[in-house]
Amino acid sequence: MSRTSAAMLDRLRCLLLAALPQHALSRVIFRLTRIRTRWKDPLVRWFIGAFGVDMSEALPSDPARYASFNDFFTRPLKPEVRPLAGDETTLVSPVDGRISRIGQVDGDRVIQAKGRDYSLSALLGGDPANAAAFRSGGFATLYLAPGDYHRIHMPLAGRLTHMTYVPGRLYSVAPWTVATIDGLFTRNERVCCFFDTAQGPLALVLVGAINVAAIETVWSGLVTPPRGRRVARWYYEGRAPTLARGEEMGRFNMGSTVIVLTPPGSAWQADRVAGQRILMGESLGVCGTPSPPSTPRDAT
Repeated sequence: MSRTSAAMLDRLRCLLLAALPQHALSRVIFRLTRIRTRWKDPLVRWFIGAFGVDMSEALPSDPARYASFNDFFTRPLKPEVRPLAGDETTLVSPVDGRISRIGQVDGDRVIQAKGRDYSLSALLGGDPANAAAFRSGGFATLYLAPGDYHRIHMPLAGRLTHMTYVPGRLYSVAPWTVATIDGLFTRNERVCCFFDTAQGPLALVLVGAINVAAIETVWSGLVTPPRGRRVARWYYEGRAPTLARGEEMGRFNMGSTVIVLTPPGSAWQADRVAGQRILMGESLGVCGTPSPPSTPRDAT
């Protein structure tokens, strides 16, 4: 198939996807994947084979030990299989996945795919104050395929300052939709988590997708569902949790995308490029300019 024909087919698939009742379908999947029955075992075994899941890394390793498909999908890993690279100043990958894009924010514009970009302010819920700390900073878009480990960890030790929920659609975030739909990550439902670290501000954007519309964090539990109708914000101030580098901060109850945002002065590791496979705990680079940990800054 020619490149032009493939692009036309992808546009047609996107039109069909847009016509689907995305949230309704995702709620059905949400319920089905939580049914506790031994009849889920054949599905789990098929999934392991189809997506090449390495169960030797999982805890437990026996697929029959999981009560539901979602329990298997959000399985924990043995601690020793994901060592953290470098020292406390090294920014590590929060997930297992593939680098979709990595680079620098051009003012307020973030690259989505070749010939497509989107607004940083729109990504973070339309609040210019949220975007200010990351203008001209760094970004890394990490795509989680279905067979990947689906828990999300801290790239650096950090104190949670605030969280924003942004309602939206649930388009697929597979490479073909990312290359086809303008502003995809600003259209989909997402949860934006903001942290203060000794290296500067840090944000993790957890992007939902069709069949993936269940995002949770360790401090608030399930954020979505239910589906929200408007932007919601939480500020933690004196009750803000502090999480260690590599500590779990959330999970997808099916696969999706995490966007890591860092401030100006950050530097990505030179050999990190689009299309590259990366594991949680591997080095991404250096975040911002180190500041004394004894003087944490308030969120901007």
